Amino acid sequence: MTKHKQHQNLSQPRDGGYTIIESLVAMIVVSVLMIAIAPVMAFSVATRVQARRTELATQAARTYIDALRTGAIAGPTPGPVGQGFPIPVINQNNNVADATAPTNSSNLYPLDMDGGGFSATSSTDFYVQGAWRNPSNPPDPTKTGYELMVRVYRADSFASGVTLKQNPKSEKKQSVVGGLGDRTMPVVEMTTQIPRTTGETSAYESLCARLKGTNGCK
Repeated sequence: MTKHKQHQNLSQPRDGGYTIIESLVAMIVVSVLMIAIAPVMAFSVATRVQARRTELATQAARTYIDALRTGAIAGPTPGPVGQGFPIPVINQNNNVADATAPTNSSNLYPLDMDGGGFSATSSTDFYVQGAWRNPSNPPDPTKTGYELMVRVYRADSFASGVTLKQNPKSEKKQSVVGGLGDRTMPVVEMTTQIPRTTGETSAYESLCARLKGTNGCK
């Protein structure tokens, strides 16, 4: 009798498991957790994207500087200024970083950084703006050397409807804006000294003259 009763109990279907309400509660909890961590995940991805873009822009700036130092980019003489050669900066503050932002890309230096050919709509190709300053304002700065300011903009910064901030130095740059960065600001900005590439004055004497006046380093 006892064995027959146990057999009947084992053969009866079990009613255990999740009810519909319990399943709905579990789904709601998971949804709340996903909503809570989604902004963190999005910000993390955007930060990585912007960090990679900054790395590429820094490489573009160094490539541009090296091209100027070796004379690969044509200077202002003879003939018109070659595309990408820095523009002179003359301002009351005598600061090359006060150069205004470009209004178009006609005289900027394009650089393909993704290997797929330069595209004006790409966010990984760049336009480089250069501006030079020498207190003596020579007609050809390649003969004397100059202080150089470099700004690197995304290629799509010059798309229709985008207006660049004209004084990037005074603007507070946001590192991540909507995961894509701020197209109205340069990705990278730096200054350096470019020695003479032509002329008889040594690069050292030229640098001394620009930094310490007509007496040079004496």
